[in-house]
Amino acid sequence: MEEKQATAMLETMARMQDEHNCQVHPEWRTQGYEYYRAIWVECAEMLDHFGWKWWKKQNPDVAQVKLELVDIWHFALSEMLRAGTLRDDVGAALAAAEPGTGDPAAFRAAIEALAASSLETRSFELAPFIDAMRELPMPYLELFDMYIGKNVLNRLRQNHGYQSGEYVKVWNGQEDNEHLVELLDTVDADPAALPEVLYAALEDRYRALTQA
Repeated sequence: MEEKQATAMLETMARMQDEHNCQVHPEWRTQGYEYYRAIWVECAEMLDHFGWKWWKKQNPDVAQVKLELVDIWHFALSEMLRAGTLRDDVGAALAAAEPGTGDPAAFRAAIEALAASSLETRSFELAPFIDAMRELPMPYLELFDMYIGKNVLNRLRQNHGYQSGEYVKVWNGQEDNEHLVELLDTVDADPAALPEVLYAALEDRYRALTQA
C-alpha cells in the first residue's frame, strides 16, 4: 500500500471519529474522558470472544474479536486526536504491519500487553496495538473497512437514543454488532458511498426488528 493511500485512510477515520465524538459531546476534547480505561476493558472483552479459559471448550468468535479491536481503535483515535499525537506516519506504520505467527498464545499476550500499556501510561501506545493487529492477524485495509462499519453503527446508536437509554441493542435475539457483521458481508457499495449505504441498511433492519 502506498504511503499516500495509507495517510488518506487515516485522515478519513480521524474525520469520522471527530464527527462521532462531537455527536456524543460538542466539547469532547475538554471533558477528560478516560479513553485508556475504555481500551483495557475492551481488551478483556476481546479475550472473552477469543477464548482463554483452559477448563472449558471455547471456539474463537473471530468476527467479534475483530470488532472489539476496531472499538479499541475508536478510543485510540480519540486519545491521539485529543493529545495532538495523530501524525501522518501512523497510517504508514499500520499499513506496514506484517502478519504474525498465528499462535493463539501470542495473540493473547499481545492483547494483555496492549491493556497493560494503557493502564501504565493512562493513554494509548501504537506499538502494542500494531502487535495485536499482527497476531490476529488484521491487515490495515480490513481495520479501515470495519472501522467505517462500526462508526456507522455508532451513529445509528446515537441517533436512536443510546445515551438516553432508548436504543435497543439486541435485535430479534442478536446483538447489533452481529447484524453489522452480516450486513458488511452483503452490502455492495464503493468506498465513498459505503457509509451512507450501510447506514440505510442498518436503519431499515433496526426498524424492522425492534419496532414491529
